[in-house]
Amino acid sequence: MEYTASADDGSTDDATITVLVHRLGADDTLPEIDPGEGWAKNDAFAIGAWRSGLMRVDRNDEKGRDVGHQVIAVNGTPIAPGGQVQTEFGRVGMSPKGTLNFEPTKGWQMEPIWLPSPEAVMARLKDIASEGYRGSTLWQHLGFSLFRVVVGFALGALVGIPLGYAMGLSGWFRGWFDPIVEFMRPVPPLALIPLVIIWAGIGEAGKIILLFLAALWIMAIAARAGVSGVNITKVHAAYSLGASKFQIMRYVIVPNSLPEIFTGARVAMGVCWGRWSPPNWWRRKRAQA
Repeated sequence: MEYTASADDGSTDDATITVLVHRLGADDTLPEIDPGEGWAKNDAFAIGAWRSGLMRVDRNDEKGRDVGHQVIAVNGTPIAPGGQVQTEFGRVGMSPKGTLNFEPTKGWQMEPIWLPSPEAVMARLKDIASEGYRGSTLWQHLGFSLFRVVVGFALGALVGIPLGYAMGLSGWFRGWFDPIVEFMRPVPPLALIPLVIIWAGIGEAGKIILLFLAALWIMAIAARAGVSGVNITKVHAAYSLGASKFQIMRYVIVPNSLPEIFTGARVAMGVCWGRWSPPNWWRRKRAQA
């Protein structure tokens, strides 16, 4: 970019500023700059990406601030203290004391400390797939994760579905277990981690128990809703045809409750999959054990 400076004798001169925008930690060696022939000399500055920096353009000019050096324009656009000029490569502002401040254009990318770039994610995925992570291959990590999810979900379904059927068919079961289920349903599974560690330690059993508790209440409520939603006229029709209680359960209640159960299974599997990875402090604690 170019700037125009004036001195107290009324003279003005133009000079060019070369700005090196570099990633943090990368090489920020400034290129050699021809100072030019006027009293305002060309200069170069290095500014980190996603950062801004002050540019004392008068530091190498023959007429400095002691003779009224003042930048009056950037790229031909007038600028005053407190003002700013938008250029092709970023925003140039001026402090109240007349020092230029340059903020490079960020574009659509976000600073890596907040969100890594897609290239960095793909490179890291390639490294983990080829070299593994913390002494285990990617497939071993995936295998353990799938094992926890499947076992925890299966145990939750094996206990939750019969419990839901019992609550839907028996007022006694509903009276005893419905308050417990409704109390535990809104509790986040991660809030149970301290209790799970006390009960089962920090090994695989604790993680499976956590996933079991995450799926149990969902499957119980889904099965109870499926049983409660069976059209009573179908049950009466089966009784009128001489069906036994076992036949009503097998041919009427179970088939009509399956849609609700499958919906609950889909939700429970999603919750289990979202809870299979323990928090960092759990992993650190296990590593220290």
